[in-house]
This record gives sequence, structure tokens and C-alpha cells, in this order.
Amino acid sequence: MLNKSYALYETKKDYNVIKGEVPDFGYDVKLAIMVDGTKKTDMPTSPLASNGSYYKVDVSCTSSKTKGLWDYNAWRLNLDYIESNSKCTLTFTSSMSKADYDKYIQAGVALRRNTYRGKDITSLWKNGDLYKQIADGTFADVYVGDYILSSKTATVDGKSQPIIWLIADLDNYFSMGRGQENMLTTHHATIIPAGLLGNAQMNTSDTTAGGYKGSKMYSTTLPKMLTDYITPDFGAHVIEYQTFVTNAVTDGVATGYEWPKRKLDLMSEINVYGTTVWGSSGLDVTLDCLQYAIFNLKPELIHQDLNGNSLWYWLKAVEDTQKFASVDGLGAGHQSATSNAGVRPRFLID
Repeated sequence: MLNKSYALYETKKDYNVIKGEVPDFGYDVKLAIMVDGTKKTDMPTSPLASNGSYYKVDVSCTSSKTKGLWDYNAWRLNLDYIESNSKCTLTFTSSMSKADYDKYIQAGVALRRNTYRGKDITSLWKNGDLYKQIADGTFADVYVGDYILSSKTATVDGKSQPIIWLIADLDNYFSMGRGQENMLTTHHATIIPAGLLGNAQMNTSDTTAGGYKGSKMYSTTLPKMLTDYITPDFGAHVIEYQTFVTNAVTDGVATGYEWPKRKLDLMSEINVYGTTVWGSSGLDVTLDCLQYAIFNLKPELIHQDLNGNSLWYWLKAVEDTQKFASVDGLGAGHQSATSNAGVRPRFLID
């Protein structure tokens, strides 16, 4: 697939020859650009630019095998099955309405949410373009499974390990919240670590009293991890949003709840598995009622890191009076609150 933004051109006959953009193919891709019926040497700018227009873009190629698709989110051309000396014509027509353009953008976001790419986007994060692409809602070069290499390390099972941040989902909490005034209307990416950020107990005794909110994990461990690992990497881009947590347990079932503002939490069973397993009630789920796209597309990442190492970590659901839900190397698990399991939380960035 040709998946580049075209900045370098060289004129040749009626086509523009892209140089240095497709090194894997060993030959040139030739483009003819038509804008409202006039031949041009450069492509129009994106509608997001100050002088951009809402162009409808059609792609036609001389080769019957070469297939072209215009990516409105990234404002670039994608090509499949490129043959030697492929020639394609891009036809830009300024007849598209903003409403139609927005439909293409939403289709692109859906594509990115349903495509596992697994690309290193550390440079995109460091130069700030990642935040721009999230904020404008296009997620232009961001897909599920893309990852960021942190300069920080975490101590897991007594050993120092590098921290890798994964794009787990895109805009999956959009328009969710308690009432219209608390809905999350900020475009966002949901981030999880590829591995663990450490090991910890849910509580210092085998009890689930006070629910998830009543746990040491909630009050002490996660705030420290936010300070130590997440804020240094993402700063003010970590979103504080209204969420739902359990705060009381009766006869081993979560029965009480509240709506605090949070930046970092454990995942729910549904976030990970797509269903409840050991959770005691629907209160363990609520806003966390959707499986993250990364676990749907690459289910092995539920219980493994990127290197295939087995993971065992806490989830926020109460099971009974002594146990919380977890993930272990065999799949869905549940552990006594004093178990020293892994911590693999989630947070959102804008």
C-alpha cells in the first residue's frame, strides 16, 4: 500500500512523478492532478487548512490491478497492487458539502478503529502531531495498535522493563457521561500500557468492602502511577472526565456507586473480554460497557504483551467479599484482594 503524503514532485509529460516516496517498489508512481477541470502540479490543501476547500476526490488508474482510495482523514492517496510505471489520475471537484465531508471523516475514523496497524508513532507523539490529529477528530495517521516508546521504565516482578503505550481505541467514550452537561465531547485516544506498570495489591486485607473506590488500588496505587509514569509523558493531554465507580458491597455484590472525576483507572471486564465473567453486578461495568478495539482485533493482547510474554493483572470488578476480577495467562481470572497482581490501567488523551 502506498500510504504517504506527497510533497516531492518532478514533472514528466502529463504526470507528476513521485520520487523517493515508494522505496520498496523500485519504480515511480505517476500522478495526474485535475482540480475542477484544470490540470495542476500540486494537490489542493486539506479542508482543515485555512485555505482548504471541501473537495470530492476520485481516483482512477490505468492499470486494472492498481486500486486507489483517497483518505480524507489523512488527506492523501492510498494505492494497492502498484505495478511498474503505474499512472493514476486524481480528480478534485469542489462540490462537496461540509456535511458530506464529515461523513467521510467519520468513515475514516471507523476504519482506523477497525484496523490493527501496530506502527511506531513515537515521532508523531514527540513532534506534537499526534495531539493535533486527535483534537481535530481525523486521527489522520493514528490506528488501533499503534504504539509510543516511553523513555521511562517500570519495575515489574522486581525487574526494570521499558514502558510502551498502546492505542487501544479511538473516541470510544465520546458522548458518554452522566447527563448532557457531563458527556465527554472531546476527541480522544484510549491508551493502555503494552505490558504492566508494576505489581500491587487491591487491598492490604482480603476484602472488597467499599467496592473499587474503597480499594488501595484506587486511592493510592493509581494516583502514584499517574504521577510517576503518565503525567511526565502526556502532561495536560491526559483527560479528566466523569466516570462511574462502585463504593459499597453487600453480601459480595457491588451495590453502591458514585460519579467522580478521574484520569486513570483499571479496565472493566467488558473493556477487555467483551463480556462479564466474574463481576458481581452491572455496577461493575456501566460506562465501561464496550470492549476496546485492540482486544477485539488482537485478542492475544488481552493476556500477552507485544513480545508474547504472559500477563496477569487486575480489573476493577468486584467478584465477592474477598476477590476482584483479573486477567491471567489462562484468560479470565479472579484473585483475593491481597494478591500481588499486575497493574495495567487505562487513560485518555486529547
